[in-house]
Amino acid sequence: MSRLAAPRPATVYAIADAEALGPRGLAEGAEAMAQAGVRTIQLRAKRLPDADFYREAERCLRALAGWDGTLWVDDRVDFATILPFSGVQLGQLDLPPGAARRVLPPDALVGASSHDEPQWSRAHADQAVDWIAVGPVFPTSSKSRPDPVIGLEGLSDLARRAFKMGPERKPLIAIGGIDAQSLPRVLALGADSAAVLSAVCVGDVEENCRRLLQAAG
Repeated sequence: MSRLAAPRPATVYAIADAEALGPRGLAEGAEAMAQAGVRTIQLRAKRLPDADFYREAERCLRALAGWDGTLWVDDRVDFATILPFSGVQLGQLDLPPGAARRVLPPDALVGASSHDEPQWSRAHADQAVDWIAVGPVFPTSSKSRPDPVIGLEGLSDLARRAFKMGPERKPLIAIGGIDAQSLPRVLALGADSAAVLSAVCVGDVEENCRRLLQAAG
């Protein structure tokens, strides 16, 4: 039996990163994002020990009880099998989407990260994938070894390819170095959503999100 069509991502996809948020913590950061009006949030913690990340994830879920949005977790299929996340975002070196789908709840969403046209095409053809992130669009400091920048031209090319696939195309999420100033142009080129980390987590989280939402129109 086929799964129901995945919901579309919100225009602003905020990434609550444990390292970027610092002492505020994931739960406080995610709650501030939700209070600002963000409807798609991802939890990311590359360096936290599993036990600490799990406790923070539980705190986030309690803090966002009643929030009308989708809460994702980066990489951690194991967390998404035991906690009520909306979905899990998988990179090129993570568990393959099809393998993740076999252990996830039936209604869980799967996002795939891509960094060039071949990776995007494979993700679009993969029935286990719901949303596709592509980037980095601009240089980013959120990864120690970032992939090559695709630029606005690369994003525009993939957006055109996606739209040619018609209404069944999978949502395209631009990621990498995006801020309130560049967000309108990224969306104008055809991205359905923009994932933002540093421009959300550094400084006043709630005000950052309000600025991004205003820029998104």
